[in-house]
Amino acid sequence: MADSPPHRRLVLLRHAKSAWPDGVPDAGRPLNKRGGRDAPAAGRWLREHVDGLGAVVCSPAKRTRETWELVAAELTDPPSPTVDERIYGAPPEDLLTVIRELPDTADSALLIGHNPGVAELVELLGGQDREMRTAAIAVLSWDGDWADAAADVAHLDEHVTPRG
Repeated sequence: MADSPPHRRLVLLRHAKSAWPDGVPDAGRPLNKRGGRDAPAAGRWLREHVDGLGAVVCSPAKRTRETWELVAAELTDPPSPTVDERIYGAPPEDLLTVIRELPDTADSALLIGHNPGVAELVELLGGQDREMRTAAIAVLSWDGDWADAAADVAHLDEHVTPRG
């Protein structure tokens, strides 16, 4: 009897609301007060609805890293994040490349990135157009490997925007 394919769960999180300080380059923009409230709310939602993340990949932008720090503080046993330059400002095809390289040992993974790429990735993988506001979460799943991530392979299990 052949082994059944692994079940993968991909959590996409758009960074929480960021500030626009004068003279700060886009990649250096921090979270604003609302972002500082919404990111922990996203973390609490993840703790209650997504068991045990096996991997986290994050854009190098300050606002995505700050989002992860606040999310991770709400999780029971958060993994160490991998900061991946390819996520910053990436179109969905580039994000797919990152996903396909996730470790096989992780059944669930979180990608923290930016729009429009994150919203476009939800539509590409799950076939459904969803607005990914700041701190929005989309949970997609499929049977197969990370390398199998492709157009219309996934089911959109959840789409929420927790607010703090």
